[in-house]
Amino acid sequence: MYSKLAFRNVMRSAKDYLVYMFTMAVVTALMYAFSSLFFDKEFTGLFEIAQMMQMMTGMATFFIVLIVAWLINYMVRFMLEKRSSEFGIYMLLGMKKKAIARLYMRENVLLGIFAFLAGVPAGILLQQALMAVLGNMVHVEYRFHPTLNKYTFLVTLLFYAGCYLLALFRCKRKFKKMNIHDLMDAKRQNEEIKESNEGIKRLLFPVSIAVIVAIWTVFPGLSSVGAACIFLIALVLVIYLFYIGLSAWVMCYIRKKKKGIYRGQNLFLLRQFSSKVRTMQFTMGTLTALFTIALMGSSVAMMFSDYENKVLDTKWPFDVLIYSSDAEDEFQDDLEILNKDVEIADSYIYRIYTNQTNQANVWMYTHLQAFGNMYLDSDGRPNMKKIEKALKTDGTYCTYDTYMGLSDYNYLRKMLGYKEITLTDRQYAIQIKARLSSETDEMPEGLEVTDAGGNEELTCAGIYTEPFSQDGHNGGDYILIVPDSVIQTMKPYYSEMAVDLKGKAPAGLMKKLDDLVPEEEQDFAGHADLSLEGNSCSGSDNMVSYNATNLVRDNVIPEVKYMLASLIVPAFYMGLVFLCAALTVLSVQQLSDSAKYKFRYDVLAKIGLERSEINYLIARQLTAYYLCPALFAMIISGSVMIRVSRIFIMATGVHTSVLQYFGISVLLFFGIYMIYFMATYVGFKRNIEGKK
Repeated sequence: MYSKLAFRNVMRSAKDYLVYMFTMAVVTALMYAFSSLFFDKEFTGLFEIAQMMQMMTGMATFFIVLIVAWLINYMVRFMLEKRSSEFGIYMLLGMKKKAIARLYMRENVLLGIFAFLAGVPAGILLQQALMAVLGNMVHVEYRFHPTLNKYTFLVTLLFYAGCYLLALFRCKRKFKKMNIHDLMDAKRQNEEIKESNEGIKRLLFPVSIAVIVAIWTVFPGLSSVGAACIFLIALVLVIYLFYIGLSAWVMCYIRKKKKGIYRGQNLFLLRQFSSKVRTMQFTMGTLTALFTIALMGSSVAMMFSDYENKVLDTKWPFDVLIYSSDAEDEFQDDLEILNKDVEIADSYIYRIYTNQTNQANVWMYTHLQAFGNMYLDSDGRPNMKKIEKALKTDGTYCTYDTYMGLSDYNYLRKMLGYKEITLTDRQYAIQIKARLSSETDEMPEGLEVTDAGGNEELTCAGIYTEPFSQDGHNGGDYILIVPDSVIQTMKPYYSEMAVDLKGKAPAGLMKKLDDLVPEEEQDFAGHADLSLEGNSCSGSDNMVSYNATNLVRDNVIPEVKYMLASLIVPAFYMGLVFLCAALTVLSVQQLSDSAKYKFRYDVLAKIGLERSEINYLIARQLTAYYLCPALFAMIISGSVMIRVSRIFIMATGVHTSVLQYFGISVLLFFGIYMIYFMATYVGFKRNIEGKK
């Protein structure tokens, strides 16, 4: 009996729950697709760093489960409130609270099953699309083969069912405390507005705005983890304080203003808006936080995607590049492996040299934006103690400046297809990363490069910025090019071998080269890692720093793209789920208002408002509710992203405007926003008009 009644109630109320069921189906599809990353052997077996993708997706899933649990709990409470009168009538007819609770739980279980069954097939298709995108990113062909993975299915089901059961049991406890009067009167209760400490609350509004403005000035100075944590805590607090101050400010405006509020339906709207913001402060703050995370997550994901597309393919231009701390190394073991696995078109062994000075290193530490004033005294002079300590410990630059002979440099340029350069006996050149070119125009003025005898200073013939693999191999960030007559007087620093291949390198080539060193000297990804001490350095890159002894272009680029995908994919995943969850809560809240306050709109109709005027009033009310958390989230996320983008540009050299990243995120955001808004508007009107 109860099962049939529950099924009938579900079918009868399908229109009321459409937004909720749609969202839960979308969440199920997303959860299934992204959970598949844990169990797809085709991708988990590609790289040693596959666990990074799994870890980041797992962290994202954890936060998503929390949000989904909150969403389901909120929705279950909403449906209970909406159907309270119906349940009160059941009690009047003699049904016990246990039976009603059992009926309600069955209805929600049915809703959950319908949404889950709709979401799984969509998740299977979405999983194939996700794998195709990942395959394209890491240069792996992926064939379309939609299948139901039992492990992915079980994980999704467990997460989904756990969230549902928790919400239903909480709802069951609430049923036990309710009586007939509570159930019958729930829909007609007004929000209680307690007007206390209004002066203090009104101050919170300008204070919260001031904190938002402070983001523009304080954020660049957040260089430590502690400062960043304080900033994030303050940001969360300001979101909630904003709504306390906003409601008090609106109430003050209503009481003091004589003009404007009595025009048309302004008084009704302002009172509605103020009461709702006052009684839903926590919810509105949570929605704003979710919208902020969604916008920032999407923008950051697009930043990394842009970096991946514009930089990675040029970051390591050589087919194979191998480092050796032994300045006399002839790379016999490496050549043996290469000759077995690939066909070599050309190979070249060369040395990197030092003249036992560190003029260039000091100049880089004291002039690059990446270091700020870290290595400067208060008078603007270099702090040599800090610099000398850094040169010995941090691995950014070698202990001494790095040099290369002109003939070696030209041979490497020829291998890469670049035009050779010429230098006189009294000239030198600088090879530097392209992202640093705008900061290093004045670098030659700070250097004193001399001839072989150390008697006559050389002049700079030019600065070259073509990709040259300068992450510890051909210097860190830079290398000085001098005539062969000068380089012969210098001391060999370390050895390198550049190799040009015929065709592509096999997938496991880099790992075979790495296995020439003991496992304890390998990093977490299984690569032979540069020690970053003495004669090895990583440069100032902090976006993707790949300190590997062996670089095989066809192996390392897909691996790094996979690593970046470990950030991009979860960011999009979290952003989309958070957005849908927040919009669902916003929608069901407004639909709840439409049922609870139907009598208010009936009064407006009785005093003479036309149906078109009421519809316009509904549209204005919904627009205010929808735009308030959205606009506030845009201001916060936009302010933060402007600062983040400046750091991003400095770290990567990718000069794409933040307006592009953030603008696309906003467009995507409002596209989904409008779908929910229109669905809510139609449902709101139907409830007000009393249509079934």
